[in-house]
Amino acid sequence: MKCKPNQTRTYDPEGFKKRAACLCFRSEREDEVLLVSSSRYPDRWIVPGGGMEPEEEPGGAAVREVYEEAGVKGKLGRLLGVFEQNQDRKHRTYVYVLTVTELLEDWEDSVNIGRKREWFKVEDAIKVLQCHKPVHAEYLEKLKLGGSPTNGNSMARSSPDSDP
Repeated sequence: MKCKPNQTRTYDPEGFKKRAACLCFRSEREDEVLLVSSSRYPDRWIVPGGGMEPEEEPGGAAVREVYEEAGVKGKLGRLLGVFEQNQDRKHRTYVYVLTVTELLEDWEDSVNIGRKREWFKVEDAIKVLQCHKPVHAEYLEKLKLGGSPTNGNSMARSSPDSDP
């Protein structure tokens, strides 16, 4: 299990734990996403992310988390959305899109806890995540609904036959 004794948990005024994550893509086509093995359940895949530290901006936290958990650096893109998880834990996660520019051979979580990473086609990643981390699958579902990577307006309807 992951233990970071020096980490301070931060909460927003409504009592939600503040988290940040990135959907890390191999290219700007956003068709292959990097998932990492869970620290608690090494045979399960998750989207890299974690708690925000005091005074940390969501984008900075997201970049730090993927560096620690997935061993990647890249170009931070748009904020995909803020996702809430209410069931067992109150989490509010800022999810960004990141285009990977560098893959480290050894990184903090691979050395310390044996974390693995793997590229998945977006459709396959959704299937893998729906079993154990449905809220992470929602990130990718929203990405798909948002249309093309260059279309920042996720409310835009592209097909004329869609419901008003």
